[in-house]
Amino acid sequence: MDAELSPSVRKPCSRDWTDRAIAALEADQHRSADTHLFKLDSPALAGIDIYLKDESTHPTGSLKHRLARSLFLYALCNGHIRQDTPVIEASSGSTAVSEAYFARMIGVPFYAVMPRSTSAEKVAAIEHHGGTCHFIDDGRTLYAEAEALARKVGGHYMDQFTFAERATDWRGNNNIAESIFQQMGKEPHPVPAWMVMSAGTGGTSATLGRYLRYKRHATRLCVADVEHSAFFDGYRTADADCRCERPSLIEGIGRPRVEPSFVRGVIDGMVRVPDAASIAAMNVLSRRLGRRVGGSTGTNFFALCWLADAMRAKGEQGSLVTLICDSGERYLRTYYDAGWLAERGLDPVPYERRIEAVLAGERLECPLEEA
Repeated sequence: MDAELSPSVRKPCSRDWTDRAIAALEADQHRSADTHLFKLDSPALAGIDIYLKDESTHPTGSLKHRLARSLFLYALCNGHIRQDTPVIEASSGSTAVSEAYFARMIGVPFYAVMPRSTSAEKVAAIEHHGGTCHFIDDGRTLYAEAEALARKVGGHYMDQFTFAERATDWRGNNNIAESIFQQMGKEPHPVPAWMVMSAGTGGTSATLGRYLRYKRHATRLCVADVEHSAFFDGYRTADADCRCERPSLIEGIGRPRVEPSFVRGVIDGMVRVPDAASIAAMNVLSRRLGRRVGGSTGTNFFALCWLADAMRAKGEQGSLVTLICDSGERYLRTYYDAGWLAERGLDPVPYERRIEAVLAGERLECPLEEA
């Protein structure tokens, strides 16, 4: 690598460029309306209100839009990204799509390091926003390959899995937690009994959990994990070195290791949701909304239904809030493809019946691993 490309010896760029880049990100946020908070109609759950914050309506179509903006602001304000600095991320999913969007906005190159098996839809979305896809054959080398590419091109490795929990101001500043509480202000139960969030980097659950404690809200945070993910066992055993060899089938959440940005101490409870149950909940919610949602939203919704069932059994009332993470249009060849599901032995139909039963006022009758 040429010495002039090394971030350690690169001359500082003009503050004018950094000022313009930050102003561009802030202008984009100022132009964006907040995402809608839906109340799901469920008359049979008398006294238990269900809300879903729709993060799929961001310009890049997912919850990761918020994270990507925060990561770019964090890197710019720390001097990691300068004029013409290439940005590299280890991601084949929504984070890469959103980061490509912001990289193009401020005029820097963007590279997404991803497995060669990444869906054509995700590759097309990243390239649509001006990003370059760097394919690898072994997904287990994802982090190392991203770091190596950053060194090779003299760029900045964004490293969402480390910095997601610290890039967002969890005390407020229009973060997702503050937004939810502002939107809940005039509801019958303005302080939710539970918030439910699945974990990908762990950044959103960290923001939610910290904000709840900072504001001294009685709301508890439930993190829903998926099969073949290290987060649940890491939380249950307090072992940050937990590993899982098989990859998660639910894109965007579940990791083979407990990521540095996963903050165990702000979580009040975790459940592990079977993959077939995530797909089933995705289908049920899609039918009720009249449009498709993604698999991670299904994970969130199944855990929320499980909590609603438990609250009703105890005679409790209150509100429950979770997120619509992204649109289901990105998964037409996977979760919405019967052949794809059959190849992987996933049958969501029995779980769909159980979820519909809960929403109709019956018991869920589906125990989950909980911690």
